[in-house]
Amino acid sequence: MMESMVDKVLRKIGETCYLYHRLILIVGPARSGKTSVMQKVSEITSVPLVNVNLELSRRMLELTERQRTFSLPKLLSEVVEEVANELVLLDNIEILFDIHLKQDPLRLLQGLSRDKTVVAAWNGSVVDGHIIYAAPGHPEYRRYPIYDEHGAQKFLFVCTEVGT
Repeated sequence: MMESMVDKVLRKIGETCYLYHRLILIVGPARSGKTSVMQKVSEITSVPLVNVNLELSRRMLELTERQRTFSLPKLLSEVVEEVANELVLLDNIEILFDIHLKQDPLRLLQGLSRDKTVVAAWNGSVVDGHIIYAAPGHPEYRRYPIYDEHGAQKFLFVCTEVGT
């Protein structure tokens, strides 16, 4: 199973050149193999796998909560720019959903994907034409439509769940 997921991700990377946002989300629940897929893609492409939680936590350590909110987009952009490649692999992105940071995680990832192809592990699911993060009622719950008002796909995705 993991090998076919890796192949899907590599194929999607090739398809991004036709998109406005060159964003690919590897979607699945916790412990569904997203990190293993990302590690294999990293190995094949020789692109480092970035632990977003770790990198942003280090950079925000000495900032106040207010400074963190305003600095996060710039700091995330710096993390991505430090990857000297047109492809960026982002794992452990949960910090982007922290309600205290007041961010729109999908919009942040889409912004990054204008200049580089971004592959990110998304801890969630795809349901009824929407990408979901967390469960309804959870403070970090997010639900985004996959298609825009014109029927164009906003990003590419690969699901680690069987049957999606």
